[in-house]
Amino acid sequence: MKIAQAAKQVELSTATLRYYESIGLIPPVKRNGSGIRDYDENDVNWIQFIKCMRSAGLSIEALIEYTALFTEGADHTIEPRKNILINERKRLKEKQREIGETINRLNKKIEDYEDILENEAKLKGSLKAECISE
Repeated sequence: MKIAQAAKQVELSTATLRYYESIGLIPPVKRNGSGIRDYDENDVNWIQFIKCMRSAGLSIEALIEYTALFTEGADHTIEPRKNILINERKRLKEKQREIGETINRLNKKIEDYEDILENEAKLKGSLKAECISE
């Protein structure tokens, strides 16, 4: 299929697909006799994999390295590919921990504001009661 069809199928722009190929994020796409990119199901599947990994937070650099090793295809690249994924998982777990800490801080700050607002409401209520009783 031509690049426009592939782009539509994977919900990316044609410029993005060209860019991904130029930086090595996706393996080189076969070309027809006229030099036009001819995407097949494997190309589309690879692009979907890259999209999935990017949305999961994997870095472009790690994915470029992973793609290069995958394209090489030899058994000796299996361990390095696995290690890339392990390292990215470690990085993402650390990021997850940091986000968790930030959420906890936000929750505490929100609770502080809720306490202030609750105390203000109680104070206003008690002032009204005092005015009524006088």
